[in-house]
Amino acid sequence: MNTVDVTSQWDTDRVMTLPNVLSFIRLLAVGVFGWLILAEHDVAAVVLLAVSGATDWLDGFLARKLNQRTELGAKLDPVADRLYILMAIIALAVRDIVPLWFLIVLIARDVMLLLLVPSLRRSGVVALEVNRVGKAATMALLLAIPLILLASPSALDFRAAGWVGWPLGVAGAALYWWAGIIYLHQTISLSRQRRQGPGVTT
Repeated sequence: MNTVDVTSQWDTDRVMTLPNVLSFIRLLAVGVFGWLILAEHDVAAVVLLAVSGATDWLDGFLARKLNQRTELGAKLDPVADRLYILMAIIALAVRDIVPLWFLIVLIARDVMLLLLVPSLRRSGVVALEVNRVGKAATMALLLAIPLILLASPSALDFRAAGWVGWPLGVAGAALYWWAGIIYLHQTISLSRQRRQGPGVTT
């Protein structure tokens, strides 16, 4: 079972490092991203999402290059990714570009994860490590969102983008839930270990 090791040695415990500042900027831009979609500034929204993806890579690169890896930074990136995905899907649903069921499927998964937090805290775990399935889901959804947007008749009406975007979106949603089930299983295993006492593994 993979969990975040709270005893890991980070390069620094400083909050205002350059990589963390880039992560904070990404978080602050989530609202702007949502507004751009709602205001039908679709090309600008896609550009902002691309810039966000570039800064996501850049802050990780700088953290390693400058020896500024922090526990906070490791938590900010997946949070930012989830917020961009949820903001985009909500805005696209408001514009009737994606169906309501697609929004419900993604939100329900994150609600499930939120409900796991108290159990994780009781087990002494701050957060579960992002697994490979979760990373694949995030990548698929972040690629699907701009393609679905640009394929919409209310945007650029570039239909070919939808031929790629929708299969990616559905696959991403399935992977999103697959990753969620893995997190649920890990949380249940930790809870069982806590009840059985130290030295017992499952």
